[in-house]
Amino acid sequence: MKTKDEYLLRNFSKITHKKWELFVITRILHTLNDPDIEYVCQQYINPKNSKNAYLADICFPTLKLYYEIDEGQHASAHHINNDKIRQREILEATDWEEYRIKVFDKKDSTKARPISDVIAEVDEFVNFIRKRKIEIEKKEGIKIKWNFEDRFKPEPHLEKGKIQVSGNVVFHYIRDCLRLFGYDGGHYQGGWWSIKKFNEAVWFPKLYPNKQWRNILSDDRQIITQEQVIENRRIKHSLPSNEERICFAHYKNVFGQTVYKYYGSFIVDWDNTDEYFQTFKRVSDELDLKKYIKPD
Repeated sequence: MKTKDEYLLRNFSKITHKKWELFVITRILHTLNDPDIEYVCQQYINPKNSKNAYLADICFPTLKLYYEIDEGQHASAHHINNDKIRQREILEATDWEEYRIKVFDKKDSTKARPISDVIAEVDEFVNFIRKRKIEIEKKEGIKIKWNFEDRFKPEPHLEKGKIQVSGNVVFHYIRDCLRLFGYDGGHYQGGWWSIKKFNEAVWFPKLYPNKQWRNILSDDRQIITQEQVIENRRIKHSLPSNEERICFAHYKNVFGQTVYKYYGSFIVDWDNTDEYFQTFKRVSDELDLKKYIKPD
């Protein structure tokens, strides 16, 4: 796994060929000088119901902000319209607020603005970032900290003693999901893991078309449906077991990362389930982990 230092350096490698973008972003980061604020350069965003995928010039995920550096081509009517569509679709996908800086002259888009003007505007944005961080910390009663190495590890969740859907709990590997339930083995492959002593199982459905299976998560995240289809024909299969399913769905998120994300606990909705089509409804959006861990 990359270290935080390696990650930071690779971020800059994405923009070395874009002189204005490189200048503005390095100005932001050096002036801000806050290692606890996470940032990503050229963040990939793929809105769910859009044919388009986007790259945000720089984003600050914990602050729900992203910043775009507009050069001269963005002055055209075509680009202005596309930028409005882009802003709307990114907002719908991420709930992030957009800020933009135009580095071209307003009267002549083929010319650049004076660097002193750009610096002054960038520094205003940096002050806004600082205020935003303070506001979030006060409102949510937290201390914003960028723990890069811990982001996909189970240990912080085990220390906390619970997980919540609102906490955006994600892991790269099934084994790390299972650590929450006392698993101490190596890599694990499979879509199901039964939890001993409890009528529960950890469930890893793929929320995208895969071979013959269709697993669909409803827009409100309350329902998962499952069916097997071959040549547009539903296939009959056995009824699901009756355990409560703790769901870590396998999917590619809007940032292009393949992860296992916690979606809560589900049970079979028997009123809408048969041998051809199965429905699972969410019964909890948080989980107490303490009952799964053996006392020392």
